[in-house]
Amino acid sequence: MFWETWSFAFGVTVPNLLILILGMWLRRTGLMDDSFNEKASRLVFNIALPCLLFFSVAQGHDTSGSNLPLAAYGAVGTIISFLLLELVAIKLVKDPRERGIFVQGGFRANTGIAGLAYASLAFGNDGIALGSMYLAVTVILFNVLSVITLTRSLQGGSGKRVGLRPILRGIVTNPLIIGLLLGLAFQYSHLPMPDTIGKTGEFISGMALPLAMLCAGASLDWRTMFRSSNVAAWSSASRVIFVPALMTLGGWLLGFRGAALGVIFLFSCTPTAAGSYVMTRALGGNATLAANIIAVTTLGSFFTTALGLYLLRALGVI
Repeated sequence: MFWETWSFAFGVTVPNLLILILGMWLRRTGLMDDSFNEKASRLVFNIALPCLLFFSVAQGHDTSGSNLPLAAYGAVGTIISFLLLELVAIKLVKDPRERGIFVQGGFRANTGIAGLAYASLAFGNDGIALGSMYLAVTVILFNVLSVITLTRSLQGGSGKRVGLRPILRGIVTNPLIIGLLLGLAFQYSHLPMPDTIGKTGEFISGMALPLAMLCAGASLDWRTMFRSSNVAAWSSASRVIFVPALMTLGGWLLGFRGAALGVIFLFSCTPTAAGSYVMTRALGGNATLAANIIAVTTLGSFFTTALGLYLLRALGVI
């Protein structure tokens, strides 16, 4: 059983790590320079990722009325994790402009891709059905809360007082949030998806995460990954250790067992979402720090996922 869990984690996490390494190599060979990286990141942020989120929700499982307790727990747990990281960032991160990146890297999980892959491999169709509504709720929260923390951090770090209007404008105009909300609206309208539109959407969506991960890899700087502030290290530890432990323990205390508790654990221990890099770059933040967090969590989640699954199965709770 132990080797099976390691093989499972290996098969899901290593492809992301290899794409990051490929991005680093393309940067060294000159095929991906700063100019290309900037334009590709804008393409991912404004078109590819919104398209991916729209079609993943619009064509997903309709779970309205079912699995509501699980989705509600995911929403509450996400908000609590966010607030705790906001408090920790004030004490731990010296540069105010890096606090939002620290918080986003710690709470924003890659539930849309890695989370569903984990759930599918571990629990089959039951995992997908359980995770679909959990996914929709948490991904919306991830994007809304990311806009809030990054706007407050990046604009507040300049010494200016950040009002409510810039934050609301950032939420309303964020392409990722727009894509998600349109996807939900289309799903609950029960309208048929034309085959031509669906296939076109699949093509555009298919390039979102590989291109985002390539751009993140091309922006990696291993020499500054663990600077004296250790922002990347602490944010990564929060993403793959502290937040999963908090979410899983809370779910167990509230009575979740079996596949439901497994989905909570698997969704919460995924690496930091690739969208965190493109959003940070689009808002003018430290994109290198965001890329470093993605790299560390991609590698770290391999070990924490396998070890956590083994312990939960050994305890007989999943």
